[in-house]
Formats: sequence, structure tokens, C-alpha cells
Amino acid sequence: MAQEYFSRNMSVLRQCYPPLAEELNGLEDAGEGLTIETAASGAPTLLIQGRYVHSKRDPEREAERLVEGAVASRQDDDENPALLLGFGLGYAASALAAKFPGRPVIIVEKRAEVLKKALEVRDLQALLSRSKLIFVLGGGGEGVSGALSLFESSPGLPPLVLQNRALTGMDEEWYAGVEERIKTWNSRVNINRATQKRFGKRWVRNLSKNLLAVRDIPGISRLEGMLSNHDIPVFLAAAGPTLDAAGPALAEIHRRCLIVAVDTSLRFLLGKGIDPDFVVSVDPQYWNFRHLDRAPAPRTHLIAESAVYPPVLRNTFAGVFLCGSFFPLGRFIEDRLEPKGNLGAGGSVATSAWDFIRLLGACEIWTAGLDLSFPELKTHFRGALFEEKSHAESGRFSPVETWNFRALRDGQPFRAKRQGGGTVLTDKRLSLYASWFENKFSQFPAIKNRSLSAEGLELTGLESASIGELLALPERREEIDRLLAEAHRAIQENFNSASTRESRAETYENARAALLGGLRDIKSLAEDAAQGAGKAASRSKQGRLEQREQERALKTLDAVNKSIGESSVKEIAGFLFPETTDWEAEIAGLAPLTRHLEFSARLYRALAEAAAYNLGVLERCQSPFLC
Repeated sequence: MAQEYFSRNMSVLRQCYPPLAEELNGLEDAGEGLTIETAASGAPTLLIQGRYVHSKRDPEREAERLVEGAVASRQDDDENPALLLGFGLGYAASALAAKFPGRPVIIVEKRAEVLKKALEVRDLQALLSRSKLIFVLGGGGEGVSGALSLFESSPGLPPLVLQNRALTGMDEEWYAGVEERIKTWNSRVNINRATQKRFGKRWVRNLSKNLLAVRDIPGISRLEGMLSNHDIPVFLAAAGPTLDAAGPALAEIHRRCLIVAVDTSLRFLLGKGIDPDFVVSVDPQYWNFRHLDRAPAPRTHLIAESAVYPPVLRNTFAGVFLCGSFFPLGRFIEDRLEPKGNLGAGGSVATSAWDFIRLLGACEIWTAGLDLSFPELKTHFRGALFEEKSHAESGRFSPVETWNFRALRDGQPFRAKRQGGGTVLTDKRLSLYASWFENKFSQFPAIKNRSLSAEGLELTGLESASIGELLALPERREEIDRLLAEAHRAIQENFNSASTRESRAETYENARAALLGGLRDIKSLAEDAAQGAGKAASRSKQGRLEQREQERALKTLDAVNKSIGESSVKEIAGFLFPETTDWEAEIAGLAPLTRHLEFSARLYRALAEAAAYNLGVLERCQSPFLC
């Protein structure tokens, strides 16, 4: 039977994960010290050097309880990845995959021999053949960050982490390194969560005003592969201090490269007489809009996210393209109209700009200003909006030097390796962006990444190069302009034809009606559930809740949970959902049933308020000029 299991499992593995299959097939033995016993339930269980890795009674039920306990207190969605530290015989992985068929699962296992043993004693074909499954096997665990970057989760949601304590305890140091990588990743998520709490309502208002733009503006998917089969280099103008050095050569760079600017650097390029081919803007905040305000760029195409501050989309550009929304409200409409094309949400506009260039099909990216640090204690290029603002608002008791000091201090600064040797000052936020870039560079090794400065942070996968090397490339401007014109003509024919616009308008109205109807349903359900749970909690506190009332209240909550769980707009309603930590602390002293009812009452009250806010904004915004 062992040989039969192994043969079947390896057949799936060769088809889905050829390198992993080759590695496991090359192991001469499944490892010394590995012992298989039969648990009381009849399922195989594993011992490593005499220590049980799974239950000796019922390893399958043990795994189910592990998964149930891990997800019980989380507000999650199916797009959020789950990490399993320690595979063993795969019981927890199978339980997780069964409970969440669509959730990405990342399996982290130090010992290849353990995975091979699992293939020998269990039928894992269903698990191995599922989509969105990744193995991080051995090494230094560095693949964890890369795997997480493949599944950009919703803002504010950290990945779900489950551990086989027996396995992680045997290799404690190795798994501690993995946990540190996850912690670094979560730092970005924590930043996103704090940002969402502060600006979530602004994002919803922006999206509500921009929904007609989602209908009428094509997506970046229509530009995908534009540079494939063309060896045209791309110049990425980020906004770091070393962008200044590239200024004198921009005219020559423009003749040789397609130019992509981040919104922060647009004024710099326009001031040098250079219209970039594309400018990327994905930040929804007002101050980010100011980078583009009163900076007409009639020969530049804007790449934007649909939650940007609305006036951004009304600026003067040669054309506008939308990337896939980072937020549930935008995704709901896009999915019913036309997928726009996703960009990585690395937390910085520079990360999105690099990913856009990758989507274009570029094979060579030259960068300037991608410093991710503070060379010579500078934060941006000379004349950046933030620098000008600090000069304009400085005074006797708050001079420019104070502004600069705060900018350097507030990000938790530290020194790290500099690209050209030595060290340079960076901070925690910039180091997270650096981690994102390094992960992407490793995922797409065919793309050559070169920096025109050695003053910034050292990044694995980013090489230093001189301006002379770039200027030695042949001129390509005529070919670049021709490709852009061809893309524009194709979009006019395929996206903006009268019949396509008419069909899209009908689909949009249906999607909007479904959105509003779904939110009204959730609001009504949540209000009723909050009222019922609140009354039951009050009676329970007084000791007056009878058994039949208790059963009726719990049955009602189960029905509401099911109805809301099946709603297509549940993520939209839940986007503005508040943190529940304070609630849990406030009601910790109540009896279990009372605590459950009180928590449910607060939860549904908050959900009803979130749905009501979305409804209010959407109903006011029948057109972008009415709200």
C-alpha cells in the first residue's frame, strides 16, 4: 500500500510541482528516526525519534480541532493566505483545505524526509492537486516571504498561521526564523490595518464617486504584454533623493526608454521638459492627489487605482487606465464588468509602478530614486512637494530642520547595507518595501533591474549601473510611440465602441442594483440580529433567559450567520468593521452564554452601521458630481 500511495501522490506532484517531485524522488531514504504507528482510530500517526508528531488516538480529529480553534475568533476572507508550520503527515493541511477550498495554503516544512514519508503512508492526491497550494521546504525558510507576496491579502488582514507544535519544537531555531519573516510581513499588514482604520471611510467615499469611472475607463490588462518580444528598456523614476542626479540626462533617457514615473516624481520630470509615458498613482489620500494637482500632462497616461481622490481622474492626461481595486467595493463592480488587471500592493507607489512595468512585459528596468533610504539624510529629490510644503509652513519655532528631523525619526530609523558599500540610514517602513522588491526580483529573475545610483539601500536582485551604460543603449523613441499608438487604437475599437459601451452600461446598472440590494439585506438582517441578541443578553445577565428563549436566540443567530455568509456583498459591509479587542476585554467576566450573546449584539450592530454607511454614500453618489 505504501508504494501505491507514493506512486499516486508523486504522479500528482510531478504534474503540479515538478521541482519538488524531483527533490523528493532524489532522497534515498525517507529519513532515519521516522516511525509510523497505527492510531486507535486506524489512521497512521508519525513518531520522530520516539516523539509523537500527531495524536496516537485520532490524528484526523486532532487536526480538525486545530483548524477550528485557529479560525474561531478571526474576521477573515477566503483570499487571505494560511500558513502551516510543520507538515507531518499532512492532517492539518488536509483539514484546512477541506474547510476553506478557495483559501491559499502555504506549507512550511524543514524536513524533506517528513514530507516524503507522508506521501508513502497517506493518499494526499486531493490536497496536492488543489489550486493555491505552495510548499516552502528546507533551506533557510526564505521562501515564506516570496510565497506570501504571491497572495496579496485584503488591507489589514494578517495571514492565518497554524503550527504543529511537536514539529516546530524539534527544530525551534529554524521555525523561529520563519516566524520572524512572518512577523516582518505582518508589520506591513499592521500598518495597513492602522491606515484602514484612519482612512477607511475616505476610501469608501472615493470609490463611490469613482464607480462610473470603473465603468468607463479601461484596465491595465489591455496593456499587458505590450513590451513582450521587444527589448525596449523601461526607466522607473521613483522619488528618492538620487533622482536629482538623473535630471541632466532625462532627455537622452527619454529617447532610449519607455518612462514610468510615480506620482511623486511627475513634477520633477515635467520641470525638466520630459513627459513620462505613464505615471502611477494608487494612494487614495488627499495629499497624494496634490502631487498631480495643477500638473497637466497631456502626453502622459495615468495608471490609477479606483479609490484615488476623485479629482485625480479628471486631470489632464493622454489617457487613463485603472488597475484592479485593492478594496472589496471596487472589486465587486470590476468583477461584474471587466477585470482591470492586478498590481502588487507593496505599500508604496513605487512597488505598484514596478509591478506595472512587469505587466507590460519589460525585460530590463532602469531605476533612479529607488533609494528606500535617506542618502545624506535626505528624504526626497530636491523640490518635492513635501519639501516645498515644509519650507512654506516653517517658522521660527518650527523650522525646516525640525520637519526633516521628524521625518527621519518617526519611522524607527536604523542603519543598513548601502548598495555601493558601507551603510545608509533607512527605517522600518522602507525596509518593508525593500523586502517586497527583493521578493519580486526573485520571483521574476528574467527581468534585469539596474539602479543608476549606488547610494541607496542594498537590494538583492538590483544591480548598480552607470548613466553611461544607459546612454550607450540605442534610441527607441519612435518604436515606443508606435506601440503606444497601437494600444490606444485597439482600446478605442474594442472598449469604446458604441455597442460595448451600451452593454457595459447595462451590466453596471445590474451590478449596482445587486450591490445596493445586498447591503440593504445585510443591514436589515444585522439590525434584527443585534436587537434580538441584545435582548437575550440582557435577560441572561438578569438570570431570566429560559431554555427555549436561549435555543431560539442561538438558532436565529445561526440563520443570520448563514445568510450573511452567503451574501455577495459581505466583504463590502465588513470592510469598515471595527476592531473587537476592546469588546472582548469588556465582556471577559461574563458567563460564556451571556458573553456570546453580548458579543453577537455588538458585532451585528457594528455590521449594520457599516452597511448603512456604505448605503448612504452610494445612494448619494448617483453621479460623481452629486456627493
